Amino acid sequence: MALAAAMVALLPLAGVIWAAVGGAGADIAARDIARYAATSAVLAVLVGGLTGVVGSVAAWLVVMHRFPGRDVFAWALALPLAAPAFALAYAYADLFDAAGPLRFWLRGQFGFDLPIQMRSVPGAALVLTCAFYPYVYLAMRAAFTNQSSNLLEAARTLGCGSSEAFRRVALPLARPALAAGIALAVMETLADYGAVQFLSVQTLTTGVVRAWSVYGSTVSAARFALPLLGAAALLLWIERWGRRGQGLESARARFRDLAPVRLGGAKAWAATGFCLLLLTLGLLLPLGWLVVRSIDVSPDWARLAVAARNSLMFGGAGAVTTVLLATLLALGARRLPVTARLASLGYATPGAVMAIGLLAPASLVWTLFPGTVGVTATGLILVVYAYAARLMAAALEPIEAGLTKIPASLNQAARSLGRGELGAAFRVDLPLVKGATLTGLLIVFIDVLKELPATLILRPFNVDTLAVLASNYALDERLPQAGWPAILIILTALPTVVWLSLKITAARPGDAR
Repeated sequence: MALAAAMVALLPLAGVIWAAVGGAGADIAARDIARYAATSAVLAVLVGGLTGVVGSVAAWLVVMHRFPGRDVFAWALALPLAAPAFALAYAYADLFDAAGPLRFWLRGQFGFDLPIQMRSVPGAALVLTCAFYPYVYLAMRAAFTNQSSNLLEAARTLGCGSSEAFRRVALPLARPALAAGIALAVMETLADYGAVQFLSVQTLTTGVVRAWSVYGSTVSAARFALPLLGAAALLLWIERWGRRGQGLESARARFRDLAPVRLGGAKAWAATGFCLLLLTLGLLLPLGWLVVRSIDVSPDWARLAVAARNSLMFGGAGAVTTVLLATLLALGARRLPVTARLASLGYATPGAVMAIGLLAPASLVWTLFPGTVGVTATGLILVVYAYAARLMAAALEPIEAGLTKIPASLNQAARSLGRGELGAAFRVDLPLVKGATLTGLLIVFIDVLKELPATLILRPFNVDTLAVLASNYALDERLPQAGWPAILIILTALPTVVWLSLKITAARPGDAR
C-alpha cells in the first residue's frame, strides 16, 4: 500500500521526463529555457536571502525577548500563510505602480520615490518574501526554542550581549533549521505562478504554463519543467538535511529555562515595530487594500458563488484523497521508509509541473480507451490527482509524527489478540492520531485553496475556482473584481491558519515564556 501511494506521487514526474525526452516538435530553444531559468535562480536567491534574514530576526525576538505585543506576534507572524502570493501581488502592484496611490503620495509629500518597480524581479522578490517568510520564521522559532539554555547562558556570562549571542551561538546552532526554512521558501518561490505572472516576471513556472496554454506544446512545457525537477530534488535534500539537524538538543540539556531578555524603551518599541511591519506587509496591508478597492464594486455574485463552491469541492476532495494516501504511506513507511522519501519529492515540485506530467499518461489512456470517461470527469479526477501527488508530503509529516509517538507495545498487543496488520492500524494507530490527521487535512485544504497553475491547466472547461477567477480578472486588469475572490480565499483560510499557529505555539512550552 505504501509503495502504491508513493507511485501516485511519482507518476506525474515520470510523465514529465517521458514527454521531455521522448517528445518531438518542441518549439523552444535552449536559450529560452536558460533565460527563464536564470530569472528563476535570481528570484530564488533574493527570496531565500530576504526570508532568511527577516524570519530569523523575528524568531529570535519572539523566543528570546519580552516586548509589547510579543505573545500575540508569537502566533500572528505565521498568518501570512493564509494569503496566496498572487493576492499580495495584486495589492502591491496597485499600491506601488508608477501611478499607484502610495507612490504618488510619497512623491507629493516628501519628494521621495521608491527605488524599485513592482513589476520587476526585485518587486516580485519583495512580494514573495512577504508571503513566504513564515516558513523560515516557524523553523527558526522551533530551533531557538529547543536550543540548550546552558550554551546561551554561558555566552551571557562571558559578556555576550543579546545580538552577539545570536550571531556567535544561537544562529550557528540553528543553521540546519535555517537551511530547511529557506529551502521551503525557495520551493514555494519556484512553484509560484500567479504572482510572477501578474508582475511580468518570466520564470520557469510561467514558461511551463505559457508553453502549454499559448503554444499547445506539452513537449515544450515538459522541457521547461526539467530544470524545476532538478531544483526540486536539490531543495528537498537540503530541507531533509536541515530537518535532521533539528531536535538534537534534548529537553534534559536545558536543565532550566533561560530567562528572556526584557527589552525597554526604544529597543522594545523597535522590536514591536519590526514584528508589526512584517505582519502588516505580509497580511494586513494587502488584505486591507484589496478590501478598500473592492468594497465599492459589486461583484458577479453568481459567478463568485460557483467559484467558491468549486474551491470548497476541490479543497475537500483533494484534502480527503491526499490524507488517505498519506495515511497508507505513513503506516507502510515504518517498514519501508524509502517510500516516504519518494513521495516527498512531489511536495518540492511546482503544481504546473505536476499538471504537465499528468497530461502525458492521461493522453495515453484517452488514446487506448476512447470515450470511457467524459472530459469533465477526467479533468476533475486529474485536478484532484495533481493535488494529492504534490501535497501528500504535507499531510504525511503530521501523521508520521503522530505515529512515532505511539508505543510499539500497543500495536504488538493488538497483533497478539488476533488483529492483522491492517486491523491493528485501524483499531489502535489511527484513532490515536486523529489530531494529526485533522492537521494534515487542514494543511492540504489551505494549500488547495491557494493552488493556481495545476488547476488552471487541468480543470475542465468553465470550471473556475476562486484562484482561477482572481487570476482571470487580474490579467484583464480588473483588480477591484479580482479582489473579491482573493479576499474570500484569505478569509476562508485565515481561521485554519490561526488554529494551526496557536496549536504549534501551545505545543512548544518554551515559546510561551
